[in-house]
Amino acid sequence: MNKKKTALLIAAVFIVLLIGAYALYSALGESYAPEVLTPGESAAQSGENAHIQNSQSQENDGESEKAPDFTVYNLNGEPVKLSDYEGKPVVLNFWASWCGPCKSEMPDFQEKYKLLGKDVQFLMVNMTDGARETVSSASEFISSQGYTFPVLYDTDSSAAYAYGVYALPTTYFIDSEGRAAAKVSGAIDSQTLQKGIDMISGK
Repeated sequence: MNKKKTALLIAAVFIVLLIGAYALYSALGESYAPEVLTPGESAAQSGENAHIQNSQSQENDGESEKAPDFTVYNLNGEPVKLSDYEGKPVVLNFWASWCGPCKSEMPDFQEKYKLLGKDVQFLMVNMTDGARETVSSASEFISSQGYTFPVLYDTDSSAAYAYGVYALPTTYFIDSEGRAAAKVSGAIDSQTLQKGIDMISGK
């Protein structure tokens, strides 16, 4: 009887371990699985201080609310605002050099930037906390990879706070009138990136 109980206990523990392993795998996998983009999909972030709401549920003279403005800095320490680019579609990406999924998507961003950079503004905003990531470490990574898209540094976390960014990478697609059309959480592939660009460029 004791042997039977022991066998049942071992089996139960094994099942619990399998469930736990599956849950952990699913949680980690979310970093690599981008959300599906659809026209008019919410560009909202979760949290009490959300600034962007679902464009389908907002009523502001028939238009959705504008994406929040922010100030970040270029490599020379000069301030750059999102509003500086109003009138042009913007691909806004939050990343860090220690983030594996961020690095995996960058070749696609570089390719699209080379093809479409004259018509679409790419803003690659580095999460520069001064400890795990510095301007120096981030810029050295970009240089070593030969990337030429515009890189900006969120040294005071104001951009991350404005957008409620708590996971990397996160990408927003903002139209030429400054309204966020879509958001992707997790690494983005070339096809999804192009879909987002089409949404904000009127194609």
